Amino acid sequence: MCNLYRMTKNADEVAKWFDAIAAAGGANFGEEVYPGYPGLVVADGQVRQMNWGYPLVMKGKNGQPLKPKPVNNARTDKLDSFFWRYSFEERRCLIPLSAWAEAQGKKGAMTRTWLSLPDAELFACAGVWRDSDEFGTCYSMVMTDSAGSAASDVHSRMPVLLRPEDYAGWVSGSPEDAKALCAAWNGDLKIDRTDDPWVRGAASQRSLL
Repeated sequence: MCNLYRMTKNADEVAKWFDAIAAAGGANFGEEVYPGYPGLVVADGQVRQMNWGYPLVMKGKNGQPLKPKPVNNARTDKLDSFFWRYSFEERRCLIPLSAWAEAQGKKGAMTRTWLSLPDAELFACAGVWRDSDEFGTCYSMVMTDSAGSAASDVHSRMPVLLRPEDYAGWVSGSPEDAKALCAAWNGDLKIDRTDDPWVRGAASQRSLL
C-alpha cells in the first residue's frame, strides 16, 4: 500500500500536463504527500487541492468520538463496498505523482524505497474523491495486487497506474470499464532503494480499507 508519494510539479504545470484547468485560489501542498495532508488531483477537468484520505469515524471504549483516521488507500476488491461504492461509481479522479514510496527492512529500522516510471517527470494513478464533514474534500488512491509487476519485489500491492490513453476511461467510463483498468502495471518501473528512514513524523500514518 502507499502511504507516501512525491509530487514535484505546481498546479499550473499539472494542469498543462493533463490538459486540465487550474482551479482558482492556488494550492498549498508539500512535495512529499502524507495521509491526512493536502495534495493535488485532477477531477472534473480541474486541478484541485484535496486532503489525502477518507475519514474513518472512530469511537473509544466508552463510545466517545475519536479523531477520524484518514483511509488513504482503496483496495480494488473493496470498491463495491458501501464505503467506496458511490465514489467509485460517480467520482473518479487522477492523482498526479512523480514517485511513490514503500517501507522496506526490519521493523523499527525500515527505509524508503521509491518507485516511479523511467524517464517520466509526472504520471497518474487512479483515485476516487468525495466531500466530507471531517476533512472537507478528500481523495483516496486505488490499489491493486502487484503480482506480475516489478513492484511485487517491493510490496504485494501497488497504485493503479494509468496510461494517458486510459485517463478518460478511468474518470468518465462505466464502472465496469474503470474496474478493468485496475491491474498491476506491466511496463518498466524504476526502483530506488534508499537508506532514508521510513518514519518521519507523518509517514507513520497509514490506512487501507
